[in-house]
Amino acid sequence: MTQNFKTVIRPKTGWRDINLKEIWQYRDLIFLFVKRNFSTRYKQTILGPAWLILSPLISTLISTFVFGTIAEIPSDGVPYFLFYMCGNTAWSYFAYCLNSTSGTFTGNAGVFGKVYFPRLVSPISAVITGLMEMAVQVAMFAAFWIYFKLNGAAISFTWVALLIPALILQMAALGLGCGIIISSLTTKYRDLSVLVGFGVSLWMYITPIIYSTTSLPDNLRAICMINPMTPVVELIRYGCLGTGEISMGYWGLSIAVTAVLLVFGVVLFSKVEKTFMDTV
Repeated sequence: MTQNFKTVIRPKTGWRDINLKEIWQYRDLIFLFVKRNFSTRYKQTILGPAWLILSPLISTLISTFVFGTIAEIPSDGVPYFLFYMCGNTAWSYFAYCLNSTSGTFTGNAGVFGKVYFPRLVSPISAVITGLMEMAVQVAMFAAFWIYFKLNGAAISFTWVALLIPALILQMAALGLGCGIIISSLTTKYRDLSVLVGFGVSLWMYITPIIYSTTSLPDNLRAICMINPMTPVVELIRYGCLGTGEISMGYWGLSIAVTAVLLVFGVVLFSKVEKTFMDTV
Protein backbone atom coordinates (compact mmCIF):
# COMPACT_ATOMS: atom_id res chain seq x y z
CA MET A 1 0.00 0.00 0.00
CA THR A 2 1.42 3.35 -1.07
CA GLN A 3 1.15 6.21 1.40
CA ASN A 4 0.92 9.69 -0.07
CA PHE A 5 2.38 12.65 1.77
CA LYS A 6 1.34 16.21 1.18
CA THR A 7 3.08 19.29 2.51
CA VAL A 8 1.22 22.55 2.62
CA ILE A 9 3.30 25.70 2.93
CA ARG A 10 1.50 28.69 4.34
CA PRO A 11 2.85 32.12 5.26
CA LYS A 12 3.14 33.04 8.89
CA THR A 13 0.63 35.76 9.55
CA GLY A 14 0.76 36.08 13.32
CA TRP A 15 1.26 39.55 14.79
CA ARG A 16 4.11 38.20 16.91
CA ASP A 17 6.04 36.76 13.99
CA ILE A 18 8.93 39.25 14.18
CA ASN A 19 12.45 37.93 13.72
CA LEU A 20 14.83 40.70 14.74
CA LYS A 21 17.77 38.29 14.70
CA GLU A 22 17.25 37.84 10.97
CA ILE A 23 17.72 41.57 10.43
CA TRP A 24 21.17 41.37 12.01
CA GLN A 25 22.03 38.49 9.68
CA TYR A 26 21.27 40.79 6.74
CA ARG A 27 23.43 43.66 8.06
CA ASP A 28 25.60 43.59 4.91
CA LEU A 29 22.50 44.27 2.85
CA ILE A 30 21.64 47.21 5.10
CA PHE A 31 24.96 48.87 4.34
CA LEU A 32 24.53 48.17 0.62
CA PHE A 33 21.18 49.97 0.79
CA VAL A 34 22.82 52.84 2.67
CA LYS A 35 25.37 53.18 -0.12
CA ARG A 36 22.58 53.04 -2.71
CA ASN A 37 20.50 55.65 -0.91
CA PHE A 38 23.41 58.04 -0.61
CA SER A 39 24.49 57.71 -4.25
CA THR A 40 21.00 57.94 -5.77
CA ARG A 41 20.04 60.92 -3.58
CA TYR A 42 22.60 63.16 -5.28
CA LYS A 43 22.76 61.47 -8.66
CA GLN A 44 22.39 63.84 -11.64
CA THR A 45 22.79 66.92 -9.44
CA ILE A 46 25.27 69.65 -10.26
CA LEU A 47 26.53 70.25 -6.73
CA GLY A 48 26.14 66.66 -5.50
CA PRO A 49 26.98 66.11 -1.80
CA ALA A 50 27.59 69.84 -1.42
CA TRP A 51 23.84 70.07 -0.80
CA LEU A 52 24.51 68.45 2.58
CA ILE A 53 26.03 71.79 3.60
CA LEU A 54 24.08 74.20 1.41
CA SER A 55 20.60 72.93 2.30
CA PRO A 56 20.77 73.44 6.09
CA LEU A 57 22.78 76.65 5.61
CA ILE A 58 20.16 78.19 3.33
CA SER A 59 17.34 77.01 5.60
CA THR A 60 19.05 78.57 8.64
CA LEU A 61 19.70 81.86 6.84
CA ILE A 62 16.04 82.10 5.80
CA SER A 63 14.85 81.32 9.33
CA THR A 64 17.25 83.89 10.77
CA PHE A 65 16.03 86.60 8.39
CA VAL A 66 12.30 85.87 8.61
CA PHE A 67 11.81 84.82 12.22
CA GLY A 68 14.77 86.62 13.78
CA THR A 69 15.25 89.87 11.89
CA ILE A 70 11.66 90.53 10.74
CA ALA A 71 9.45 88.77 13.32
CA GLU A 72 12.01 89.23 16.15
CA ILE A 73 11.01 86.01 17.91
CA PRO A 74 13.07 85.70 21.12
CA SER A 75 16.03 83.32 20.98
CA ASP A 76 16.81 83.21 24.71
CA GLY A 77 19.77 85.53 24.32
CA VAL A 78 21.82 83.43 21.90
CA PRO A 79 22.62 84.38 18.28
CA TYR A 80 19.65 83.74 16.01
CA PHE A 81 21.81 81.88 13.53
CA LEU A 82 22.97 79.28 16.07
CA PHE A 83 19.50 79.06 17.63
CA TYR A 84 17.88 78.12 14.33
CA MET A 85 20.73 75.95 13.07
CA CYS A 86 20.58 73.85 16.24
CA GLY A 87 16.84 73.30 15.90
CA ASN A 88 16.93 72.75 12.14
CA THR A 89 19.72 70.17 12.41
CA ALA A 90 17.70 68.09 14.86
CA TRP A 91 14.43 68.46 12.98
CA SER A 92 15.96 67.73 9.57
CA TYR A 93 17.14 64.32 10.74
CA PHE A 94 13.80 63.39 12.25
CA ALA A 95 11.89 64.61 9.18
CA TYR A 96 14.23 62.68 6.88
CA CYS A 97 13.70 59.46 8.85
CA LEU A 98 9.92 59.88 8.75
CA ASN A 99 9.67 60.88 5.08
CA SER A 100 12.11 58.29 3.76
CA THR A 101 10.50 55.39 5.63
CA SER A 102 6.87 56.38 5.01
CA GLY A 103 7.04 55.14 1.40
CA THR A 104 8.84 51.85 2.06
CA PHE A 105 6.21 49.53 0.57
CA THR A 106 5.08 51.67 -2.35
CA GLY A 107 8.60 52.78 -3.25
CA ASN A 108 10.17 49.30 -3.12
CA ALA A 109 7.31 47.15 -4.41
CA GLY A 110 9.35 46.09 -7.44
CA VAL A 111 12.23 44.80 -5.32
CA PHE A 112 10.06 43.30 -2.60
CA GLY A 113 8.10 41.30 -5.15
CA LYS A 114 11.17 39.60 -6.65
CA VAL A 115 13.50 38.55 -3.86
CA TYR A 116 13.17 37.79 -0.17
CA PHE A 117 14.92 39.67 2.59
CA PRO A 118 13.61 41.14 5.85
CA ARG A 119 11.57 44.15 4.76
CA LEU A 120 12.66 46.17 7.80
CA VAL A 121 16.10 46.30 6.21
CA SER A 122 14.91 49.04 3.87
CA PRO A 123 13.61 51.57 6.45
CA ILE A 124 16.52 50.86 8.79
CA SER A 125 18.98 51.64 5.99
CA ALA A 126 17.16 54.94 5.37
CA VAL A 127 17.56 55.89 9.03
CA ILE A 128 21.29 55.15 8.90
CA THR A 129 21.63 57.17 5.69
CA GLY A 130 20.05 60.15 7.44
CA LEU A 131 22.45 59.69 10.34
CA MET A 132 25.43 60.01 8.01
CA GLU A 133 24.01 63.21 6.56
CA MET A 134 23.32 64.56 10.03
CA ALA A 135 26.98 64.02 10.97
CA VAL A 136 27.99 66.51 8.28
CA GLN A 137 25.49 69.07 9.55
CA VAL A 138 26.66 68.58 13.15
CA ALA A 139 30.24 69.24 12.05
CA MET A 140 29.11 72.45 10.34
CA PHE A 141 27.19 73.50 13.45
CA ALA A 142 30.29 72.87 15.57
CA ALA A 143 32.34 75.14 13.29
CA PHE A 144 29.83 77.99 13.63
CA TRP A 145 29.58 77.37 17.40
CA ILE A 146 33.33 77.89 17.76
CA TYR A 147 33.18 81.02 15.59
CA PHE A 148 30.41 82.64 17.65
CA LYS A 149 32.04 81.58 20.93
CA LEU A 150 35.32 83.21 19.94
CA ASN A 151 33.38 86.39 19.15
CA GLY A 152 31.91 86.57 22.64
CA ALA A 153 28.50 84.93 22.20
CA ALA A 154 26.81 83.86 25.45
CA ILE A 155 26.75 80.14 24.63
CA SER A 156 28.14 77.14 26.44
CA PHE A 157 27.87 73.38 26.58
CA THR A 158 26.08 71.88 29.57
CA TRP A 159 25.96 68.39 31.06
CA VAL A 160 22.88 67.68 28.94
CA ALA A 161 25.21 67.45 25.92
CA LEU A 162 26.15 64.00 27.22
CA LEU A 163 22.58 62.89 26.45
CA ILE A 164 22.72 63.93 22.78
CA PRO A 165 23.61 60.42 21.46
CA ALA A 166 20.54 59.06 23.27
CA LEU A 167 18.42 61.92 21.90
CA ILE A 168 19.58 61.20 18.35
CA LEU A 169 18.73 57.53 18.84
CA GLN A 170 15.30 58.54 20.06
CA MET A 171 14.71 60.74 17.01
CA ALA A 172 15.68 57.82 14.78
CA ALA A 173 13.30 55.49 16.64
CA LEU A 174 10.44 58.00 16.57
CA GLY A 175 10.92 58.75 12.87
CA LEU A 176 11.20 55.05 12.06
CA GLY A 177 8.13 54.15 14.10
CA CYS A 178 5.93 56.86 12.59
CA GLY A 179 7.30 56.21 9.10
CA ILE A 180 6.64 52.47 9.00
CA ILE A 181 3.16 52.98 10.46
CA ILE A 182 2.35 55.35 7.60
CA SER A 183 4.03 53.02 5.10
CA SER A 184 1.90 50.10 6.30
CA LEU A 185 -1.31 52.14 6.00
CA THR A 186 -0.49 53.55 2.55
CA THR A 187 -0.62 50.08 1.03
CA LYS A 188 -4.41 50.45 1.19
CA TYR A 189 -4.91 54.17 1.66
CA ARG A 190 -2.75 56.05 -0.85
CA ASP A 191 -4.11 59.41 0.32
CA LEU A 192 -1.79 59.22 3.31
CA SER A 193 1.27 59.55 1.10
CA VAL A 194 -0.04 62.95 -0.03
CA LEU A 195 -0.80 64.07 3.51
CA VAL A 196 2.64 63.15 4.88
CA GLY A 197 4.22 66.37 3.62
CA PHE A 198 1.52 68.51 5.19
CA GLY A 199 1.67 66.55 8.41
CA VAL A 200 5.45 66.91 8.76
CA SER A 201 5.23 70.67 8.12
CA LEU A 202 2.48 71.04 10.71
CA TRP A 203 4.43 68.94 13.19
CA MET A 204 7.44 71.23 12.75
CA TYR A 205 5.43 74.32 13.69
CA ILE A 206 4.15 72.73 16.90
CA THR A 207 7.74 71.82 17.76
CA PRO A 208 9.99 74.61 19.14
CA ILE A 209 12.24 74.90 16.09
CA ILE A 210 11.70 78.60 15.31
CA TYR A 211 10.83 79.56 18.88
CA SER A 212 11.62 78.54 22.43
CA THR A 213 9.10 77.13 24.89
CA THR A 214 10.12 79.88 27.33
CA SER A 215 8.38 82.40 25.07
CA LEU A 216 5.04 80.55 25.26
CA PRO A 217 2.28 81.12 27.84
CA ASP A 218 2.10 78.44 30.53
CA ASN A 219 -1.01 76.77 29.11
CA LEU A 220 0.45 76.52 25.59
CA ARG A 221 3.81 75.41 26.95
CA ALA A 222 2.24 72.43 28.70
CA ILE A 223 0.44 71.42 25.50
CA CYS A 224 3.61 71.88 23.45
CA MET A 225 5.63 69.67 25.80
CA ILE A 226 3.27 66.74 25.16
CA ASN A 227 4.66 66.66 21.62
CA PRO A 228 7.35 63.92 21.81
CA MET A 229 9.77 65.98 19.71
CA THR A 230 9.58 69.06 21.95
CA PRO A 231 11.63 67.71 24.90
CA VAL A 232 14.17 66.29 22.46
CA VAL A 233 14.76 69.61 20.69
CA GLU A 234 14.79 71.57 23.94
CA LEU A 235 17.33 69.19 25.51
CA ILE A 236 19.61 69.35 22.46
CA ARG A 237 19.42 73.14 22.45
CA TYR A 238 20.06 73.33 26.20
CA GLY A 239 22.99 70.95 25.89
CA CYS A 240 24.64 72.77 22.98
CA LEU A 241 23.78 76.39 23.74
CA GLY A 242 22.96 76.44 27.44
CA THR A 243 19.62 78.10 26.82
CA GLY A 244 15.95 77.22 27.19
CA GLU A 245 14.34 74.98 29.75
CA ILE A 246 14.42 71.24 30.33
CA SER A 247 11.98 68.86 31.92
CA MET A 248 13.16 65.32 32.50
CA GLY A 249 9.58 64.31 33.29
CA TYR A 250 8.35 65.33 29.85
CA TRP A 251 11.37 63.63 28.30
CA GLY A 252 10.38 60.42 30.07
CA LEU A 253 6.90 60.77 28.59
CA SER A 254 8.47 61.39 25.18
CA ILE A 255 10.55 58.21 25.47
CA ALA A 256 7.43 56.23 26.42
CA VAL A 257 5.49 57.56 23.42
CA THR A 258 8.45 56.80 21.14
CA ALA A 259 8.68 53.23 22.42
CA VAL A 260 4.95 52.64 21.93
CA LEU A 261 5.00 54.02 18.37
CA LEU A 262 8.10 52.02 17.44
CA VAL A 263 6.77 48.72 18.81
CA PHE A 264 3.36 49.25 17.23
CA GLY A 265 5.01 50.23 13.95
CA VAL A 266 7.22 47.14 13.84
CA VAL A 267 4.30 44.84 14.66
CA LEU A 268 2.03 46.47 12.06
CA PHE A 269 4.83 46.48 9.47
CA SER A 270 5.45 42.77 10.06
CA LYS A 271 1.76 42.06 9.64
CA VAL A 272 1.35 44.05 6.42
CA GLU A 273 4.56 42.90 4.70
CA LYS A 274 3.16 39.39 4.23
CA THR A 275 0.18 40.50 2.13
CA PHE A 276 1.03 43.95 0.80
CA MET A 277 1.76 42.71 -2.73
CA ASP A 278 -1.96 41.97 -3.08
CA THR A 279 -2.87 45.62 -2.50
CA VAL A 280 0.07 47.70 -3.78
